[in-house]
Amino acid sequence: MAMATPLYSACPIPSKTTSTQHFLSPFPSISTHACTTRYTAPLSLRFTARTPPAVVMSAATVEAENLEAVAATPSKSLPFRVGHGFDLHRLEPGYPLIIGGVNIPHERGCEAHSDGDVLLHCVVDAILGALGLPDIGQIFPDSDPKWKGAASSIFMKETVRLMHGAGYEVGNLDATLILERPKLSPHKEAIRANLSQLLDADPSVVNLKAKTHEKVDSLGENRSIAAHTVVLLMRK
Repeated sequence: MAMATPLYSACPIPSKTTSTQHFLSPFPSISTHACTTRYTAPLSLRFTARTPPAVVMSAATVEAENLEAVAATPSKSLPFRVGHGFDLHRLEPGYPLIIGGVNIPHERGCEAHSDGDVLLHCVVDAILGALGLPDIGQIFPDSDPKWKGAASSIFMKETVRLMHGAGYEVGNLDATLILERPKLSPHKEAIRANLSQLLDADPSVVNLKAKTHEKVDSLGENRSIAAHTVVLLMRK
C-alpha cells in the first residue's frame, strides 16, 4: 500500500512584517535582502490541513488486508488511545433486528448493505478511530458486493485483529443504544457476553446501556435505531 506524502513542509515561514530582520530563503528564487513587506510563502510551503496519523487513503484503494501494517506502526506510540463511534440505521419491515450479534425478535429490522448490526458497526468505528485508521465505510464499503448481507462479526474480528497487531487491547468500552422498541432488558446480558467475546475482552470492562428517545423524531417513532460507543485502548 502506497503511503501518502506529507501534506505540509517543515520549512520555517516568517509570518510578521519586518524592516530590519534578514532571513535566508528556502529557495534560491527568493531574495535574501532585507524584507520591507510581508513575506508570502510559495504554495509548496503553505500549511494545509492534515488528519493524523499521516495515512491518507481513499475508499477505492483501502483494502482490509493491508491495514494491519498501518495499524502496527501508528503515528505516535501512546500508552492508551480513545475512540468514539456512532451509527444509525432505518428500521423497516422484513429485515431481522440484529444487535451485538444477537437476533432480537421484532417486527422491524435494520435496512443496510450488511446485516445492519448498529452496535457492532459503532464499536468497529470506535476502535478504528482510536487507532487512527479509516472508518468502517472505507474499509468495508457498501459499494462492494462481497459485503452484501455479511455478518458484522466479520468486521469486528478484522478490527480486533488490527487492534492486537498495533499492540493494543481493550481497556474498557461503554456503549449506548437508542431505540424506542423493543425493550432490550431481556437481551442485554446476551449482547454484552457476545460483544465481550468478539472483543477478546473480559465482560467486566464492557458496558451496555439502552435508552429511548422519548418519542422524538425517527428514533422515538420506532423508525430508526442508533448507537454511541466510547472505547479506551491500552498498550499491551
